[in-house]
Amino acid sequence: MQVRVIPFGVLKDWLGNAPAVVELREGASVAELLTRLGARVPATALTGIAVSVNAEYATAAQVLREGDEVGLLPPVSGGGPARPADALDESMGEPVRIALTREPIDAERLVAAAKHGADGAVVVFDGIVRNNTRGRATLHLDYEAYEEMALKQMRQLASEARERFGVRQVTMVHRLGRLEIGETSVLIVAASAHRGPAFEACRWLIDTLKQTVPIWKKETFANGTVWTAGEPFPAEIAVDGGGGQ
Repeated sequence: MQVRVIPFGVLKDWLGNAPAVVELREGASVAELLTRLGARVPATALTGIAVSVNAEYATAAQVLREGDEVGLLPPVSGGGPARPADALDESMGEPVRIALTREPIDAERLVAAAKHGADGAVVVFDGIVRNNTRGRATLHLDYEAYEEMALKQMRQLASEARERFGVRQVTMVHRLGRLEIGETSVLIVAASAHRGPAFEACRWLIDTLKQTVPIWKKETFANGTVWTAGEPFPAEIAVDGGGGQ
């Protein structure tokens, strides 16, 4: 059988930018696929990654089927083409607004739109591009995402935050493409009747997004370009691939 393999982030440097078709035996697992790919990359390249099958996180034991789309996801930096932030997703019939965009994020407008007469607090996380990392001067950033999966994960996080913390409304917008110093890369807004739940939800959302939503960051310095090392995936998501030779 054949599966379609899509590497992201730094894994593209080893496996190529384009999706690849890989031939496997019927009933092969994710682990077998990783063992096959491990012969083509450094021994540590597939350690601590996550794997998706058809835009859902998968375990090493998951059995693959003909035509599956397998994403190889290095730890994230932290969905059709990205949509503008004014095309926010409200299809769930609840106050959840999600978007990926390649246009500048209008934080003031989005925060104003999140406010409601029933709210006593609106807490905002506005992540911006700084001009340095660990003493190196940053020129600009480039963000990429597994866009379909990222939107799905963002919707799930927003809905979980509403249930977990009791906030009324959540807005999450992430920028993709080239960002200059001082531009907003991610905006999260949590609106609630009380400040405590809004603070807690906003902090949980950005921390969890940075660990689980498949978005990667490439940083360009005056003396080179690197993919930013992401935070480790949670144990229930991480998959250790077969080491290369």
